[in-house]
Amino acid sequence: MATGKIKRKEISHPHIERKPKVCGGEPVIKGTRISVSLIVELERMAKTVDEIVAIYPHINHAQVYDALAYYYDNKAEVDRYIYENSDEYLRKKYEGEPWIK
Repeated sequence: MATGKIKRKEISHPHIERKPKVCGGEPVIKGTRISVSLIVELERMAKTVDEIVAIYPHINHAQVYDALAYYYDNKAEVDRYIYENSDEYLRKKYEGEPWIK
């Protein structure tokens, strides 16, 4: 008999990790400080996976594709990281501080 609850399957991303002391715990490509949000922003700037790998030659295509897959599986979370690192958000957050112009 169905209970009406939908069980969500945990999706594995073998090239993505989170460590509290690396990029504030933001998801990154394993063994690097390259965040998923950075890969997403590069894609939004129309960079291809080949171009991203050329920019960061210590990562490979599978890692970039896994970062993008992680994004699409966790879109709200990664979009929040992107927004919280935006100029707009930081200006609002620190409005009135003497060091910000």
